[in-house]
Amino acid sequence: MMSWNLFILFALVAVALWAFGAFFAWKERPRLVYLFTLAGILVFFAFIVGMWITLERPPMRTMGETRLWYSFFLPVAGIIVYSRWRYKWILSFSTLLALVFICVNLFKPEIHSKSLMPALQSPWFAPHVIVYMFSYAMLGAATIMAVYMLLRKGNTTAAEINLTDNLVYVGLAFLTFGMLFGALWAKEAWGTYWAWDPKETWAAATWLCYLVYIHLRKARPAEWQDACVLLLVSFVCLQICWWGINYLPSARGLSVHTY
Repeated sequence: MMSWNLFILFALVAVALWAFGAFFAWKERPRLVYLFTLAGILVFFAFIVGMWITLERPPMRTMGETRLWYSFFLPVAGIIVYSRWRYKWILSFSTLLALVFICVNLFKPEIHSKSLMPALQSPWFAPHVIVYMFSYAMLGAATIMAVYMLLRKGNTTAAEINLTDNLVYVGLAFLTFGMLFGALWAKEAWGTYWAWDPKETWAAATWLCYLVYIHLRKARPAEWQDACVLLLVSFVCLQICWWGINYLPSARGLSVHTY
Protein backbone atom coordinates (compact mmCIF):
# COMPACT_ATOMS: atom_id res chain seq x y z
CA MET A 1 0.00 0.00 0.00
CA MET A 2 1.28 3.44 -0.92
CA SER A 3 1.68 5.99 1.87
CA TRP A 4 1.93 9.76 1.57
CA ASN A 5 5.06 9.52 3.72
CA LEU A 6 6.79 7.89 0.72
CA PHE A 7 6.13 10.91 -1.46
CA ILE A 8 9.48 12.52 -0.66
CA LEU A 9 11.36 9.42 -1.85
CA PHE A 10 9.50 9.16 -5.15
CA ALA A 11 9.71 12.93 -5.65
CA LEU A 12 13.48 13.06 -5.03
CA VAL A 13 14.14 10.23 -7.46
CA ALA A 14 11.86 11.76 -10.10
CA VAL A 15 13.35 15.26 -9.78
CA ALA A 16 16.89 13.84 -9.93
CA LEU A 17 16.05 11.97 -13.13
CA TRP A 18 14.41 15.08 -14.64
CA ALA A 19 17.46 17.13 -13.69
CA PHE A 20 19.74 14.65 -15.48
CA GLY A 21 17.44 14.83 -18.50
CA ALA A 22 17.68 18.63 -18.48
CA PHE A 23 21.47 18.43 -18.12
CA PHE A 24 21.83 16.17 -21.14
CA ALA A 25 19.55 18.48 -23.14
CA TRP A 26 22.25 21.16 -22.77
CA LYS A 27 24.87 18.56 -23.72
CA GLU A 28 22.85 17.70 -26.86
CA ARG A 29 22.46 14.04 -25.93
CA PRO A 30 18.81 13.43 -26.93
CA ARG A 31 18.79 9.71 -26.18
CA LEU A 32 19.84 10.32 -22.60
CA VAL A 33 17.35 13.19 -22.39
CA TYR A 34 14.50 10.84 -23.23
CA LEU A 35 15.87 8.05 -21.03
CA PHE A 36 16.15 10.11 -17.85
CA THR A 37 13.11 12.34 -18.37
CA LEU A 38 10.75 9.48 -19.20
CA ALA A 39 12.15 7.43 -16.33
CA GLY A 40 11.38 10.31 -13.94
CA ILE A 41 7.87 10.61 -15.35
CA LEU A 42 7.29 6.88 -14.82
CA VAL A 43 8.58 7.05 -11.23
CA PHE A 44 6.31 9.96 -10.39
CA PHE A 45 3.35 8.33 -12.13
CA ALA A 46 3.98 5.15 -10.14
CA PHE A 47 3.42 7.14 -6.94
CA ILE A 48 0.19 8.61 -8.32
CA VAL A 49 -1.07 5.14 -9.30
CA GLY A 50 -0.06 3.79 -5.89
CA MET A 51 -1.99 6.55 -4.12
CA TRP A 52 -4.96 5.90 -6.43
CA ILE A 53 -4.99 2.23 -5.39
CA THR A 54 -4.45 2.99 -1.70
CA LEU A 55 -7.12 5.69 -1.51
CA GLU A 56 -9.48 3.60 -3.67
CA ARG A 57 -10.28 6.76 -5.61
CA PRO A 58 -8.49 9.16 -7.97
CA PRO A 59 -6.04 11.40 -6.03
CA MET A 60 -7.74 14.59 -7.17
CA ARG A 61 -9.81 15.83 -4.26
CA THR A 62 -7.51 18.21 -2.39
CA MET A 63 -5.25 20.97 -3.71
CA GLY A 64 -2.27 18.83 -2.74
CA GLU A 65 -3.56 16.00 -4.89
CA THR A 66 -4.13 18.25 -7.91
CA ARG A 67 -0.60 19.62 -7.43
CA LEU A 68 0.59 16.02 -7.87
CA TRP A 69 -0.90 15.98 -11.34
CA TYR A 70 0.49 19.40 -12.21
CA SER A 71 3.98 18.33 -11.10
CA PHE A 72 3.56 15.25 -13.28
CA PHE A 73 2.33 17.04 -16.39
CA LEU A 74 4.97 19.80 -16.34
CA PRO A 75 7.84 17.50 -17.41
CA VAL A 76 5.42 15.79 -19.81
CA ALA A 77 4.78 19.16 -21.45
CA GLY A 78 8.53 19.87 -21.33
CA ILE A 79 9.51 16.68 -23.14
CA ILE A 80 6.79 17.28 -25.76
CA VAL A 81 8.15 20.76 -26.47
CA TYR A 82 11.72 19.44 -26.51
CA SER A 83 10.77 16.64 -28.91
CA ARG A 84 9.13 19.04 -31.34
CA TRP A 85 11.40 22.10 -31.19
CA ARG A 86 14.59 20.97 -29.38
CA TYR A 87 14.65 23.91 -26.96
CA LYS A 88 17.46 23.05 -24.53
CA TRP A 89 16.15 25.17 -21.66
CA ILE A 90 12.53 23.98 -21.59
CA LEU A 91 13.30 20.86 -19.52
CA SER A 92 15.25 22.93 -17.00
CA PHE A 93 12.25 25.21 -16.52
CA SER A 94 9.72 22.38 -16.36
CA THR A 95 11.86 20.57 -13.78
CA LEU A 96 12.24 23.72 -11.70
CA LEU A 97 8.51 24.46 -11.74
CA ALA A 98 7.67 20.84 -10.92
CA LEU A 99 10.09 21.07 -7.99
CA VAL A 100 8.31 24.19 -6.73
CA PHE A 101 4.95 22.39 -6.62
CA ILE A 102 6.56 19.32 -5.07
CA CYS A 103 8.10 21.48 -2.33
CA VAL A 104 4.72 23.09 -1.65
CA ASN A 105 3.28 19.60 -1.14
CA LEU A 106 6.16 18.64 1.13
CA PHE A 107 5.92 21.76 3.31
CA LYS A 108 2.12 21.91 3.27
CA PRO A 109 0.84 18.35 3.23
CA GLU A 110 -2.89 17.75 3.24
CA ILE A 111 -5.04 14.95 4.60
CA HIS A 112 -5.63 12.23 2.02
CA SER A 113 -8.56 10.12 3.23
CA LYS A 114 -10.36 7.40 1.32
CA SER A 115 -13.70 9.16 1.67
CA LEU A 116 -15.04 10.96 -1.37
CA MET A 117 -18.07 13.21 -1.13
CA PRO A 118 -21.02 12.23 -3.38
CA ALA A 119 -20.47 15.13 -5.80
CA LEU A 120 -16.96 13.82 -6.59
CA GLN A 121 -18.06 10.25 -7.31
CA SER A 122 -19.14 11.05 -10.86
CA PRO A 123 -17.29 9.22 -13.68
CA TRP A 124 -16.71 12.66 -15.25
CA PHE A 125 -14.69 13.88 -12.25
CA ALA A 126 -11.40 12.10 -13.09
CA PRO A 127 -11.22 13.05 -16.81
CA HIS A 128 -12.25 16.61 -15.93
CA VAL A 129 -9.32 17.07 -13.55
CA ILE A 130 -6.74 15.17 -15.64
CA VAL A 131 -7.55 17.11 -18.81
CA TYR A 132 -7.50 20.39 -16.89
CA MET A 133 -4.11 19.65 -15.32
CA PHE A 134 -2.58 18.83 -18.70
CA SER A 135 -4.07 22.04 -20.08
CA TYR A 136 -2.60 24.02 -17.18
CA ALA A 137 0.82 22.50 -17.85
CA MET A 138 0.73 23.44 -21.55
CA LEU A 139 -0.50 26.96 -20.78
CA GLY A 140 2.18 27.23 -18.09
CA ALA A 141 4.80 26.37 -20.72
CA ALA A 142 3.30 29.06 -22.98
CA THR A 143 3.61 31.55 -20.12
CA ILE A 144 7.28 30.65 -19.69
CA MET A 145 7.79 31.28 -23.39
CA ALA A 146 6.01 34.66 -23.11
CA VAL A 147 8.30 35.76 -20.26
CA TYR A 148 11.33 34.49 -22.18
CA MET A 149 10.36 36.45 -25.30
CA LEU A 150 9.55 39.64 -23.42
CA LEU A 151 12.97 39.52 -21.77
CA ARG A 152 14.73 38.95 -25.09
CA LYS A 153 12.70 41.64 -26.89
CA GLY A 154 14.36 42.23 -30.25
CA ASN A 155 16.07 38.83 -30.29
CA THR A 156 12.82 36.89 -30.47
CA THR A 157 12.48 34.60 -33.49
CA ALA A 158 9.42 33.63 -35.51
CA ALA A 159 9.90 30.01 -34.38
CA GLU A 160 9.61 31.03 -30.72
CA ILE A 161 6.43 33.01 -31.39
CA ASN A 162 4.99 30.06 -33.33
CA LEU A 163 5.89 27.71 -30.49
CA THR A 164 4.04 29.91 -27.99
CA ASP A 165 0.98 30.01 -30.24
CA ASN A 166 1.00 26.22 -30.62
CA LEU A 167 1.24 25.73 -26.86
CA VAL A 168 -1.77 28.01 -26.38
CA TYR A 169 -3.73 26.19 -29.11
CA VAL A 170 -3.16 22.83 -27.43
CA GLY A 171 -3.72 24.22 -23.94
CA LEU A 172 -6.95 25.96 -24.88
CA ALA A 173 -8.22 22.86 -26.68
CA PHE A 174 -7.74 20.75 -23.56
CA LEU A 175 -9.13 23.58 -21.41
CA THR A 176 -12.27 23.49 -23.54
CA PHE A 177 -12.60 19.72 -23.16
CA GLY A 178 -12.07 20.14 -19.42
CA MET A 179 -14.92 22.64 -19.24
CA LEU A 180 -17.19 20.31 -21.23
CA PHE A 181 -16.38 17.39 -18.94
CA GLY A 182 -16.99 19.69 -15.97
CA ALA A 183 -20.39 20.65 -17.34
CA LEU A 184 -21.36 16.99 -17.69
CA TRP A 185 -20.10 16.37 -14.15
CA ALA A 186 -22.11 19.36 -12.84
CA LYS A 187 -25.27 18.11 -14.55
CA GLU A 188 -24.93 14.73 -12.85
CA ALA A 189 -23.89 16.11 -9.46
CA TRP A 190 -26.03 19.25 -9.11
CA GLY A 191 -28.65 18.96 -11.85
CA THR A 192 -27.42 21.83 -14.03
CA TYR A 193 -24.64 22.18 -16.61
CA TRP A 194 -23.66 25.70 -15.55
CA ALA A 195 -24.69 27.82 -12.57
CA TRP A 196 -22.23 30.77 -12.69
CA ASP A 197 -20.65 29.60 -9.48
CA PRO A 198 -17.56 31.76 -8.65
CA LYS A 199 -15.29 28.93 -9.87
CA GLU A 200 -17.25 28.60 -13.10
CA THR A 201 -17.18 32.36 -13.63
CA TRP A 202 -13.38 32.48 -13.36
CA ALA A 203 -13.13 29.41 -15.60
CA ALA A 204 -15.15 31.25 -18.25
CA ALA A 205 -13.02 34.40 -17.81
CA THR A 206 -9.82 32.35 -18.21
CA TRP A 207 -11.13 30.63 -21.32
CA LEU A 208 -12.12 33.97 -22.86
CA CYS A 209 -8.71 35.51 -22.10
CA TYR A 210 -6.90 32.78 -24.03
CA LEU A 211 -9.46 33.05 -26.83
CA VAL A 212 -8.75 36.80 -27.04
CA TYR A 213 -5.04 36.00 -27.25
CA ILE A 214 -5.66 33.78 -30.28
CA HIS A 215 -7.79 36.43 -31.97
CA LEU A 216 -5.17 39.10 -31.25
CA ARG A 217 -2.44 36.95 -32.78
CA LYS A 218 -4.56 36.36 -35.88
CA ALA A 219 -5.67 39.98 -36.28
CA ARG A 220 -2.37 41.69 -35.38
CA PRO A 221 0.49 39.20 -35.79
CA ALA A 222 3.14 41.93 -35.58
CA GLU A 223 2.05 42.95 -32.06
CA TRP A 224 3.36 39.81 -30.40
CA GLN A 225 4.60 41.71 -27.34
CA ASP A 226 1.06 42.86 -26.50
CA ALA A 227 -0.08 39.28 -26.98
CA CYS A 228 2.60 38.07 -24.54
CA VAL A 229 1.39 40.54 -21.91
CA LEU A 230 -2.15 39.26 -22.44
CA LEU A 231 -0.80 35.75 -21.99
CA LEU A 232 0.57 36.71 -18.56
CA VAL A 233 -2.80 38.22 -17.59
CA SER A 234 -4.52 35.04 -18.77
CA PHE A 235 -2.23 32.91 -16.61
CA VAL A 236 -3.06 35.04 -13.57
CA CYS A 237 -6.76 34.39 -14.26
CA LEU A 238 -5.94 30.69 -14.53
CA GLN A 239 -4.27 30.72 -11.11
CA ILE A 240 -7.28 32.47 -9.56
CA CYS A 241 -9.55 29.87 -11.14
CA TRP A 242 -7.39 26.98 -9.94
CA TRP A 243 -6.58 27.86 -6.32
CA GLY A 244 -7.06 31.59 -5.78
CA ILE A 245 -10.83 31.16 -5.74
CA ASN A 246 -10.51 29.55 -2.30
CA TYR A 247 -9.37 32.90 -0.88
CA LEU A 248 -11.99 35.11 -2.50
CA PRO A 249 -14.75 36.36 -0.15
CA SER A 250 -17.34 35.75 -2.87
CA ALA A 251 -16.59 32.02 -2.87
CA ARG A 252 -16.39 31.32 0.85
CA GLY A 253 -19.41 29.36 1.90
CA LEU A 254 -21.03 29.85 -1.52
CA SER A 255 -18.98 27.95 -4.08
CA VAL A 256 -19.75 24.26 -4.50
CA HIS A 257 -16.20 23.88 -5.86
CA THR A 258 -14.44 24.55 -2.56
CA TYR A 259 -13.81 21.29 -0.69
